Amino acid sequence: MICFVPLNAALAAKPVPAPPSGADLARMQAQARRVTILRDRWGIPHVYGHSDADAVFGLLYAQAEDDFHRIERNYINALGRLAEVEGEAELYRDLRMKLFITPEFLKAQYQQSPALLKKLMVAFADGLNYYLATHADVKPALITHFEPWMALAFSEGSIGGDIETIDLKQLEALYAGGAHPLMAPVLLAAEGSDLDHEPGGSNGFAIAPAITKNGHALLMINPHTSFYFRPEVQVHSREGLNAYGAVTWGQFFVYQGFNDRVGWMHTSGGGDVIDEYLETIIDRDGQYYYQYGAEQRPLKAVDIVLPYKTAQGMASKTVTVYYSHHGPIVRARDGKWIAVRLMNEPSKALTQSFIRTKARNYQEFYDSMTLRTNSSNNTVYADADGNIAYFHGNFIPRRNPAIDFRHPVDGSDPATEWQGLHEVEETITLFNPQNGWIYNTNNWPFTAAGPYSPRASDYPAYMSMNPENPRGIHAVRVMENRRDFTIDSLIAAAYDTALPAFEPLLPPLFAAYDALPADDPLRAGLAPQMAALRGWDLGYALDSVPTSLAIYWAQDLTAAFGPIAKTRDVLVLDYLQAALTPRQRLEGLVRASAKLTRDFGTWQTPWGEINRYQRLTGDLVQPFDDSKPSLPIPYASANWGALAAYGMTSPQTTRRIYGERGNSFVAVVEFGPRIKARSILVGGQSGDPASPHFADQAEMFARGEFKEVLFYREDVERHLERRYHPGQPADRPASPAARP
Repeated sequence: MICFVPLNAALAAKPVPAPPSGADLARMQAQARRVTILRDRWGIPHVYGHSDADAVFGLLYAQAEDDFHRIERNYINALGRLAEVEGEAELYRDLRMKLFITPEFLKAQYQQSPALLKKLMVAFADGLNYYLATHADVKPALITHFEPWMALAFSEGSIGGDIETIDLKQLEALYAGGAHPLMAPVLLAAEGSDLDHEPGGSNGFAIAPAITKNGHALLMINPHTSFYFRPEVQVHSREGLNAYGAVTWGQFFVYQGFNDRVGWMHTSGGGDVIDEYLETIIDRDGQYYYQYGAEQRPLKAVDIVLPYKTAQGMASKTVTVYYSHHGPIVRARDGKWIAVRLMNEPSKALTQSFIRTKARNYQEFYDSMTLRTNSSNNTVYADADGNIAYFHGNFIPRRNPAIDFRHPVDGSDPATEWQGLHEVEETITLFNPQNGWIYNTNNWPFTAAGPYSPRASDYPAYMSMNPENPRGIHAVRVMENRRDFTIDSLIAAAYDTALPAFEPLLPPLFAAYDALPADDPLRAGLAPQMAALRGWDLGYALDSVPTSLAIYWAQDLTAAFGPIAKTRDVLVLDYLQAALTPRQRLEGLVRASAKLTRDFGTWQTPWGEINRYQRLTGDLVQPFDDSKPSLPIPYASANWGALAAYGMTSPQTTRRIYGERGNSFVAVVEFGPRIKARSILVGGQSGDPASPHFADQAEMFARGEFKEVLFYREDVERHLERRYHPGQPADRPASPAARP
């Protein structure tokens, strides 16, 4: 059902924030006086508050200063309200969120939350509302007032949460015309491949004191996210909070970072945390039931209202969705409906996300993990006591190991039910392995510590879902047999230029060429290209022609054969290595050479001419323009095994490749008696093109050059750009002001 509502004059303009009431404003002003924000020379906010709640208030205020619109967009998405801003095309994205998250559910979670967490959520909302109250020129796209319970909509920090694994096309196919089991849509065919997009996820390396030069543990924090997804912050209180690192816009906890005692790095992956159930549906005169054991249980029907913007005004569509006890019905296959079950405990998840940032040692960090609500992440850990550790996932449902949960299971069979959660000690973990290093690159954990890695045979198959990947192979090579790690050498390892994915791909190409008859036109036509590839060191470099040629060749083969590999449930790299004919390999090189020549005038184009960094506007989605200035970037896609990942994610409409995902915030920490750390942020801290910190780190990012982290307040004061309380003009005093 679709309803139209006229768009009146008040709605035609951007929403205007309602000013806080007198009592609320006075309360916010009093809290602002208990907060001091120091901006260092890079514009990074170091937020100091009396209490944790004061620090959270200041942190959200500072984030809003840097990029309010990214904060707002994250909550518009998380609350399922994107169609109210972008229009009807986003209806089913909103529906996907509202299958799990509603204001009523979040408000109930808020009321049940511990008092300390409530204080933080109130401070979260107050910090954003105070920013809007003191910045009348900022016009929100939709959310003019933040409520404390909204923090629960976005509680875990990952770039793509569990809910986003539900396929939007299949969700729409099921519900667009009104779901009916006898008219269930055919399962959409798999499209594309696992190499169609620049991989998300991250790299995490932990190094034990025994193999470091200074005898202190080291941690490499290397998220691979969409660019500008997380800024760099420090947040400090007198209640023991002192966290530095990357915070996802609009959240009040440091997601990947460190305090003066411990550090944590999350990588995507872990175990199987989401299951699909094939539900056998029975239609009894329009009332739907599903089979469960010997029972026929009624499906729960829920009407979800989806408002959306149109050219004529606001409209809304009401969709009737269905739930079994497993969860919402999200798609159909072979005449059955499929329900999905996943973690949905926002209060516990938000608690775990915050308290781990205050851990003082391994035991306290471990205690935070026992909440078991970090569902989509692995964790690489290091601390000042010299411990290194690894947790492969955190939320792992206990299941019948005889059943294959990689595919939808029979929802009518009680044997497929979750049987509680695995305790942390039952999951795949590592603690101080003898080799002295641990890593994860979104791959399996069975090489995480070389010969001291966990063994797959010791665990149910559902505890580890990802395969090995080229970055994992690369990571082992740069860490094994080393005993002299420093901050500098760990950075060098993380920026090693090798692209190991090409090691198995190129020999069959060379063999195909060598087997050509002497009179085959391809022998002469590809001779220069083959010479270039044979002489390549298999590493990226700005001046490398073979890098360009190899990547364009692999991209061509991926586009041609990736969909076939996907339908056969085979990894594309494995398929390209083993399944192509010699002619297919050679013809791919012909096409790659032609594309390079077409786009750049010659196939002999250095990689740095093609691979670029460009940030022209503060738009949430960057426009790119070959005629505008850009910086050459040596790094390459994680698909090819680059540890320093850099890739384009949107459809390419330019000749050049412009990075949008990969190395974003990167930091290396040494946990000595005094923290030493360096970091780099893609572009800069601010989303405002007029800010000096919009792109002031871009050239350093391109060179792999890191800045010193200013962790201690006296160091921040020595490199101070601004000091102020939220809502007050900044000053630049020569001596420290009164400190909270």
